[in-house]
Amino acid sequence: MNSLILKYAGLAVLPLVPLSAYAAHRSSGVSYRYAASSSAVLAAAQDASGFGTLDPTPPTGVTPQQIVEKFAARETVFNQARQNYTFRQSVKVDTLAEDTNKIDGEYQQVTDITFGRDGRREEHVVFAPQNTLERVLMTPADFEEIEHRLPFVLTTEDLPKYDITYLGRQKVDELDTYVFNAGPKVLEKGKRYFQGKVWVDQQDLQIVLINGITVPQDKRKGHEDLSPPFTTYYEQVDGKYWFPTYTKAEGNLHFAAQSGAMSQDVHMRNIVKYSDYKQFRASSRIIYNGEDITNKGDQQKPDQTKPAQPAPATPPR
Repeated sequence: MNSLILKYAGLAVLPLVPLSAYAAHRSSGVSYRYAASSSAVLAAAQDASGFGTLDPTPPTGVTPQQIVEKFAARETVFNQARQNYTFRQSVKVDTLAEDTNKIDGEYQQVTDITFGRDGRREEHVVFAPQNTLERVLMTPADFEEIEHRLPFVLTTEDLPKYDITYLGRQKVDELDTYVFNAGPKVLEKGKRYFQGKVWVDQQDLQIVLINGITVPQDKRKGHEDLSPPFTTYYEQVDGKYWFPTYTKAEGNLHFAAQSGAMSQDVHMRNIVKYSDYKQFRASSRIIYNGEDITNKGDQQKPDQTKPAQPAPATPPR
């Protein structure tokens, strides 16, 4: 399925709204609206193996606002639940030579996310070979991106920060999904956001796939802090939570000329894997509109128990 990843990474900028459009939105509440049917978006959706036709018609029996509120509530549950799991995080950042497309620099680190005896979250680096990156530097913003934006979560608390556009319904492998565009309403100084497309499983109402880019990109000469578009895949854990398991980001980053030197384009490819999820302790209860939704939808009759669902368009390991 490698071709699928590359195609969708390449399509990341196709449906995105210009940043200036988001700066104009100042409403305190989240916006919900139908996107105009776009032949470009439909063509893009059909151009990748595993993706069915995007159906832009309104959902049946439920409004986009209700869908977003419900999946944001479920994402709140997911976000708290993931804080109670141990897992392994593997990061590989490569630069590729323009003429040969071969790796000419690499940063790699494998970290186990665990808990100490006092119950506090700990990080233990288990593998970290010498960093050979020469054309780019790993900044604190890069590590924050790996931790917070690549495994994107859109919780109830986050909703007021984003404009959400309903695009339609789409089959992704065996999953029936709702598709949305998401982007920040206002770009606050010192903060970075996700901007792109979000696929939400119609049954579990959780994010199962995202494709987009981090905004804003710092393009100031001499201060560039750029990152390529990325795709993150999620898999079902313990039969109820869709956790991120694989991210691929790839693209050419343009750095302005400095001190009379020529400008430089750097081809970057980043791979992040999250594996070996294991529950450490019971999750907190989640109350939404006065209702306990922590295990909502998880209680089923014995003969109706659903098997764990695979990730949509599962990438190679």
